[in-house]
Amino acid sequence: MTERPNAADPSDEPAVPAGFTDRRGILKVAGVVVGAGALAACSSPTVPSGTTGGGSGSSGGAAGGIPTSEIPVGGGKVFADTKTVVTQPKAGTFKAFDAVCPHQGCTVGSVEGGQIVCPCHGSHFDDSTGAVVAGPAPTGLTPKTVKVSGSTLTVS
Repeated sequence: MTERPNAADPSDEPAVPAGFTDRRGILKVAGVVVGAGALAACSSPTVPSGTTGGGSGSSGGAAGGIPTSEIPVGGGKVFADTKTVVTQPKAGTFKAFDAVCPHQGCTVGSVEGGQIVCPCHGSHFDDSTGAVVAGPAPTGLTPKTVKVSGSTLTVS
């Protein structure tokens, strides 16, 4: 048997924390890492600001005067900056709701086919009442007050 010159002294090796030296310990750590990743995947994604569901955003948002022509009949518009969604279920009838989904706080993303849609987990709300049409949201969207003055509307 030949002796290796400059062999490392065992006391020079880095200390390995207890629990990391056997297969079971390594599997425990791997399980924690996988579990943390799964938990992160279930959290709500960041919804970009801006507007969706028809038209472009206005810096005044839903609280300022909005031209009624910006809200399509049978559709609506999400004002992410003021967390408001305005709909026009039928010509001349305007409704407004808090755009924050009661499930996990995402901003709803669009108004399609008579429903307000949350992109995070698929909740759908009625565009004229804000009531839940499909979950997982436990409750509907909170209504806001719409005032129409000529060809402009305001939301409060």
